[in-house]
Amino acid sequence: MKFTQVRNATLIIQYAGKRFLIDPMLASQGTYPGFEGTPNSHLRNPLVELPCSLETLLEVDAVIVTHTHPDHWDETAKAVIPKDMLIFAQHQADADVIRTSGFTNIRIMGDNTGYDGISLSQTDGQHGSDDLMSAMGDRMGEVCGVVFRHPDEKTLYIAGDTVWNHHVQQSIERYQPDVIILNSGDAQIDGLGSIIMTKEDVRAVYEAAPKATVIASHMEAVNHAVLSRQALRDYLITHQMTDRVRVPEDGESYTFHES
Repeated sequence: MKFTQVRNATLIIQYAGKRFLIDPMLASQGTYPGFEGTPNSHLRNPLVELPCSLETLLEVDAVIVTHTHPDHWDETAKAVIPKDMLIFAQHQADADVIRTSGFTNIRIMGDNTGYDGISLSQTDGQHGSDDLMSAMGDRMGEVCGVVFRHPDEKTLYIAGDTVWNHHVQQSIERYQPDVIILNSGDAQIDGLGSIIMTKEDVRAVYEAAPKATVIASHMEAVNHAVLSRQALRDYLITHQMTDRVRVPEDGESYTFHES
């Protein structure tokens, strides 16, 4: 298995001979206005350029869209990804949204979706606290994560856009992942708090999965993600968590071999 941090929540995962593009936000720097009602909304998204070419990112076997918010499935992705590309979606509603852009090869992930010997399991998440969801649940929508399993690979859990909660805990307990990818930029809604993992949430996952390597993604690329890589690294040092938590730069890769 090889993980590559592209930008924001966009990843390349090479797993059991297949190459996956995760949550493609592919626009050039500054293409979109900042998200209204969030910190730093005067900044334009994405905040930084892609670390590689679009051509490189499109050399994949399949795309996984954990949800259709524009920082995970943007207009550029809709325009440049081939319309017959295999795309995995979390449910029929998202599949229908993706289909409206002309895509014809969409599969809905379930509890154990097979793909050329790889098992893809959709996991639940929550895009903010209970109070935030009560106030803005329609805007935040439904999100998911995904677990990758294969006899010759380590088990990978991509938690998606969620805060630490019982959904994440249950997924860790059920699947016992070896590698966990967290969206850890502490994106926030003004007055309502965090909608993805904070540094404290990263610590909760670290403690809940004492044998897993944790990777922090979704950082320093959209206006409302307020936790910097350096701040998270400082927190990891303070709490003696550097042994199993990695904070990659855009374009950085890690390879994990089955032991």
